[in-house]
Amino acid sequence: MFPARVVCLTAETAELAFALGCGEQVAGVTGYAVRPPEVRQKPRVAAFRTASIDRILALQPDLVIGFSDLQAPIAAELIRRGANVLVTNQRTLAETFDAMRAVARVLGRPDEGEALIAGMQAEFAALSDAAPAVRPSIYFEEWDEPLITGIAWVGELIAIAGGRDAFPDKRGQDAPSRIIASEVVIERRPEIIVASWCGKRANLDRIPQRPGWEAIPAVQSGAIYEIKAPDILQPGLSLVHGARQLGEMVRAWSGR
Repeated sequence: MFPARVVCLTAETAELAFALGCGEQVAGVTGYAVRPPEVRQKPRVAAFRTASIDRILALQPDLVIGFSDLQAPIAAELIRRGANVLVTNQRTLAETFDAMRAVARVLGRPDEGEALIAGMQAEFAALSDAAPAVRPSIYFEEWDEPLITGIAWVGELIAIAGGRDAFPDKRGQDAPSRIIASEVVIERRPEIIVASWCGKRANLDRIPQRPGWEAIPAVQSGAIYEIKAPDILQPGLSLVHGARQLGEMVRAWSGR
């Protein structure tokens, strides 16, 4: 028997559940869930690193689904209190697809899951085929204080879109290990800067004002952009939106 009542602790798991045709089974969601629009009608029971355990359990879920080792304390408390929990911890695109398969299987929709994954892969392939021959260096900034560069799947999306990750040596590492010095960004001279400050709006006007950053090609050309966190920092279906935006930025740079 498949779960009839599901609580989704992260936005990408809620989006996936609806895309699989299981929207009626979703009993509660994170406050960050925005896709599809119907998800906004569901009870909000969690942020990302915090959750109301009592409110989750009051929904009588058969399964609670989350993502990231950062949600381990929430998962542990739910398990101690008798809940069934599935938490994935993907960092790459391949791991993201595997996580999507796991969720699809546990919800009884494996074929639908494979179809969604195939659609994402086809979109990525088309973006890669359309990428310009000259690949600009892209610095992706996941946080500003301290500076944190992008997680592994972001670097992969940059490559798919036709760019070069300015910090490939940081891929696959946790957030504390992706902290970088401002001077190193200057040294690597990225030609495009993309900010996606997880949980808050990026202040693009402030970026060129950082000491020494006037020497960075992206600052000199004004190639500084924002991608909203839901489009690129939630490892699931929404990554397609982030990849498309990266592709547009690369093509704009190439057109100059």
